[in-house]
Parts: sequence; structure tokens; C-alpha cells
Amino acid sequence: MIAFLDGIVKLIRKNSIVLDVHGVGYEVYVATPHTFVKEDAIFLYTYHQIREESQLLFGFKNELDLQIFERLLNVKGIGPKTIMNMMSKKTGDEIVQAIETQDVKLLKSLPGIGPKSASQIVLDLKGQLVAYRTQVQEDKHPIWQQTEEALIALGYKSAQLSSIKCEMIKHNDWSVDEMLRRSLMMIAQEKGI
Repeated sequence: MIAFLDGIVKLIRKNSIVLDVHGVGYEVYVATPHTFVKEDAIFLYTYHQIREESQLLFGFKNELDLQIFERLLNVKGIGPKTIMNMMSKKTGDEIVQAIETQDVKLLKSLPGIGPKSASQIVLDLKGQLVAYRTQVQEDKHPIWQQTEEALIALGYKSAQLSSIKCEMIKHNDWSVDEMLRRSLMMIAQEKGI
């Protein structure tokens, strides 16, 4: 299996790019080929799909998107091209957020996803991706770690904080004080205070 590719973008096509890796051109299907630039050096995590009639590579700029792709493949009725179409409209982070908040309306708005598929995605994946997503983003977000420690010291449980964690991690520019204040406001809103 091909786990990643590190090379130069040589061609940009409608749904894919061709990556030159030491003189070998790999066609890699990506969600947003228009965001790549010819002759740029890039690194992509890949999913290598092997079928009787074809071998396809799907590329992702980060591990979270690859993880989401692999999980979505396990949902009945969802194929790789549908997933790439979904990811062309929403980021992996937004898809996970929609799954965790059971936002079926947002999922239905994505290409190739109808009401049944949207409900099946939520049913199959709710709670499975948030831990990975949080772990990846927490590593990049020490302010949330400090805020979480403060909230736990105030008596909140980690389980209570999971619902606000996704929102708080989005804000790299906040201080610990600001994040703590906003976290307390979100907790109060959730409790209806």
C-alpha cells in the first residue's frame, strides 16, 4: 500500500493532480485540485484503493482528512468519489462537526448525500471521530489544554467539556483567560442558564 507521496505537482486535472515522485507520475484524486500549484513540492497522505479493474490513489493534506475518508468508506452506500465530492465542499473538520452535532441538514447539502445517507453517516460515525480530531488539534493548541485544566479545577468533568472543545480549539488567537471566559459562557448556554 502507498501511505504517502512527497513530490512535485506536474498536472492539475478536474478531479486529480499528477505528482512526480522521483520521475514516476502518480495520479492522485484530491478534493480540491484547484488549490494546488504546478511545480510546487507537496506531501500528501494517501489512501490506495485496489480493485479488480483499477487501482486509485486518493490524497489528503492532513491525517484528519484521511481518517475521515477511511471512516466514511465504512458507511453503507458511500463510495470514495462521493466522499471526495463531500470534502470538496466542506473541510474534514466541518464534516466531523456536522456528524458530532447530528447536523443532518448540512450533510444532506453535500453532493451525493441524500437524507438516508446523511442519517446513516451520523448513526455510524457519531462519537468515533471526535477523539481523533481533538487529539490532532490539541497537539497544536496548548491554550485549550490550559483552559481545560482550569475548568476541571473548577469542578467540570472532561466528558462535559467535549461538547465545547471542538469550538474552542478553532481559536488559536485567544488567550487562556479569553478561552476560559467563553468556555464558561458556552457551558452556561448549554445548561440553559
